[in-house]
Amino acid sequence: MTGRLDGRVAIITGAGQGIGLAYAQRFCAEGASVVVAEIDPDRAAAGMTALRDAGHGDAVHLVQTDIADEDSAQACAAATVERFGALDILVNNAAIYHDIENQNNDPGYLKQVFDVNLHGAWLMSRACVPHMVERGGGRVINQSSSAAYLYQLPPMGEFREVGAFSYSQTKWGVIGLTKFLAVQLGEHGVTVNCIAPGVTMTEATRKQVPEEFMPFVTMMTAMKRELQPEDITGAAVFFASDDARMVTGQVLCVDGGMAMPG
Repeated sequence: MTGRLDGRVAIITGAGQGIGLAYAQRFCAEGASVVVAEIDPDRAAAGMTALRDAGHGDAVHLVQTDIADEDSAQACAAATVERFGALDILVNNAAIYHDIENQNNDPGYLKQVFDVNLHGAWLMSRACVPHMVERGGGRVINQSSSAAYLYQLPPMGEFREVGAFSYSQTKWGVIGLTKFLAVQLGEHGVTVNCIAPGVTMTEATRKQVPEEFMPFVTMMTAMKRELQPEDITGAAVFFASDDARMVTGQVLCVDGGMAMPG
């Protein structure tokens, strides 16, 4: 039985844990070779162990990558082509979320989050797309968040200062980046699409969202069920597959019916 991504080579950033690891597991199961582009050595080791334990050892390769550093991004793309002979798919999953400081409104911190969450996706795209164009086409899949759409916040009390909304700002920026890249790259055979997951049950979410608040998050969705990392992976496989060869510049919310933009 063949997979939908047989023979494809993908880079998945932040694939050591959470949704990124779920993407890597699903892509391997669909026949792709996967480069785990991960900055944290411990997460990288844990992710590679999980992939090998699942029987994907021959199809995975680790490249320690800082997506906010141009040289590191370029080196990741080059290492992928050297290891697997091609580069077909880039999944820009990595972001500052596990340790996000939502109440930090310092301009320097806002810049740091932008450098990773938004500019990192651009740097990785800049490094990878030339290899795709040379090969005749490819897929860029960016990761936004339902946080980009949740403008209606509860009352926040006494005014102190203008908020940075760093995570939401950067994830809205990823949507814009998706559309601009889609327009530029379409004639070169590269599609660019975006997934906006809802509040997904990962270690990072459990750190950021108090346990007692999680039932309210679930009740805010149409499906009234917790979202798991595996629930996001089908959208990524679709965008990466031939089924989506004429789909570009699109944002797909996989959030159980929370944001429903449109």
